[in-house]
Amino acid sequence: MSERLISSEVEIAADPGVAFEAFTAELDLWWVRGPINFHDSARAIEMRCEPGVGGRLLEVYDEAAGDVLELARITAWEPGTRLAWQSSLDDVETEIRFDPSAGGTTVSVVARIPADGLDRGGTVWVRVVPPWFGDWCVRRDSADRRPDEIARLAVGVYYERPVAAARWLADVLGFRYLGELPEEKDSSADEPDDPPWMEFRIGHGSLMLFKLEGERHGAPSHVPWIYVDDVGAHFDHARANGATIVEELHDGWGLPLYVTDDLEGNRWTIAQARPTMR
Repeated sequence: MSERLISSEVEIAADPGVAFEAFTAELDLWWVRGPINFHDSARAIEMRCEPGVGGRLLEVYDEAAGDVLELARITAWEPGTRLAWQSSLDDVETEIRFDPSAGGTTVSVVARIPADGLDRGGTVWVRVVPPWFGDWCVRRDSADRRPDEIARLAVGVYYERPVAAARWLADVLGFRYLGELPEEKDSSADEPDDPPWMEFRIGHGSLMLFKLEGERHGAPSHVPWIYVDDVGAHFDHARANGATIVEELHDGWGLPLYVTDDLEGNRWTIAQARPTMR
């Protein structure tokens, strides 16, 4: 097996020096705080890029206690030109280039997976930099300089055709989708391959779209998500008081949660809140 390359790029209306500074120093501002966008979504409070060769990309949990997850070590630090790092979690090497363009800067991302190397998420930067960093650079001059944390109430909506529904919500209602809208697969295919997670941001609220399993009538279609301080204690209390548990407490996407029906069969997802959630 030969080396694999994955790449993407985005145009930024700023010069390369400003783009580099925004990418590195403002990582915690442009990183989207979605329900599943951290390795440990229940505890993460910050994303950080330490400057210079040897610096670390960090997911911070408790800074006072030194509780962090090292995502990568920086191997190249050339302000306004180039940034590179080696993943600490897998074998992926990532390079970010900042090249002058007619409109400002072309920010390109290249992830390299060595022959027989492992990718346990190190290539995620290829996917998130264009929509997340691109969006931040459009609004950074007027944006609040606090991380855009999500609210403790979110809603999951289930559709027979979630991709088509997502496109309708974006095109007709103007909802803000976090990333590039996927293409709908041929419904006649054996496996239509619906994305496992699609998410809109409405203010500080999160709207997630999922595949409806079963018939429309009888299957829950709208499921509120509630984030609580201690989901383990919440689960124990709910079960002890007669809740109809649909999904036991488990770790989904690094986010502990459980699912319950209420006394009339309405469905609720209860998830662990991060300390910084609103």
